[in-house]
Amino acid sequence: DRINLINELKKIRSFSRNKKNINKNDIIKLTNLSENYDISELIDNTLAKNNKKTFHILNENNFGNEDALIIVRIFLSKLKRLIKLKTQIKEGDNLDKAISNFKPPIFWKEKEIVKKQIQNTNNETIKKTIVNLNYIELLIKKHPIKSTNIITNFLLEQVISSNN
Repeated sequence: DRINLINELKKIRSFSRNKKNINKNDIIKLTNLSENYDISELIDNTLAKNNKKTFHILNENNFGNEDALIIVRIFLSKLKRLIKLKTQIKEGDNLDKAISNFKPPIFWKEKEIVKKQIQNTNNETIKKTIVNLNYIELLIKKHPIKSTNIITNFLLEQVISSNN
């Protein structure tokens, strides 16, 4: 949004007062573009119970209020995918075969983290998380100004509860 853009321009202006030449690498470092993670990566690491990476992504990114509902929707779709994969495994497919045959296809980059997610979750926890996410979505819609705090608290609870 514009506020973030103005802040980034102020950083560049302040930096340029001390230097005559600014290169692309300087701008990338200043604006943190090199560490800008997407929502899917945040959710994948949360589900894989990778707390260090999840904390890092939350600290590096500035998610806006409008991102909260996107996070909820992507989180729900990934949980539903995990339920389907676990059902396939229960029906006799091994883990690799279930991931390879899943539709829509799981890309090769995601396969290892999906394996971790399957190993670190159970159906009961997934179902409770889905119910909780539905409540979180309702809260976000009722209190859009607080949506960033609501979704961040939810994600932190997911990571913290995974380590107890």
